Amino acid sequence: MIKGSVDSIETFGLVDGPGIRTVVFLTGCKLRCKYCHNPEMLHLGKYNYTPSELAERILRNKNYFQRNNGGVTFSGGEPLLQSKFIIEVCKILKKENIHVALDTAGVGNGDYEEVLKYVDLVLLDIKHTNPIEYKELTGHSIEDSLEFIKVLNKSNTKVWIRQVIVPGLMDNMEYINSLIGVLSKIKNIERVDFLPYHKLGSEKYVKLGINNPYKEMPEMDKEKCDELYNKFIKEYRKLNENV
Repeated sequence: MIKGSVDSIETFGLVDGPGIRTVVFLTGCKLRCKYCHNPEMLHLGKYNYTPSELAERILRNKNYFQRNNGGVTFSGGEPLLQSKFIIEVCKILKKENIHVALDTAGVGNGDYEEVLKYVDLVLLDIKHTNPIEYKELTGHSIEDSLEFIKVLNKSNTKVWIRQVIVPGLMDNMEYINSLIGVLSKIKNIERVDFLPYHKLGSEKYVKLGINNPYKEMPEMDKEKCDELYNKFIKEYRKLNENV
């Protein structure tokens, strides 16, 4: 029997998709992002849910989140490392017409086409646009995420883009223009969010006794991040108008 490794379940998520959502955080991730704020989920944990057990847990909140135009979001960690488990959970959820979102960097173990059959929205995390910088930031090749994007484009699934803005790395127009170039190759983008780098997860590194690569990195100024976003939107809309 397939089992999944779930770190935690949040029942009042407001930022991981439309409406109020139940957010399921699955363990395990191939990436080692220097700004990771969930380091406790990097390694695969114990298998503690069957698909039916997790679906039952999610469906307890069905009336509540459906009244608020919400649903369930699979996050992590990297949920695509447990794609077979997600597929089985979604088969049950879809019988109840539950809206399903997937928060992913696109670096999993395959089965992407099958997973996306059950997903209404992908929250796609863009780590970096440059292959060398991507490897430096995440410790992993950009090729896996590009492969996922190919499958995502074929699926016609709706997409929300998430881009963490780290000072000194992404807070300049050179990077913004490269991001626009990358996004021009992704279909069905409905929304793009800039997330200013923060240090809210710093204490987790201390508790876990592991090195925090960005211990000395300053937080991204929110006002500057907003200014950058406005410049991005202006140029991004220009591009789309000319397509």
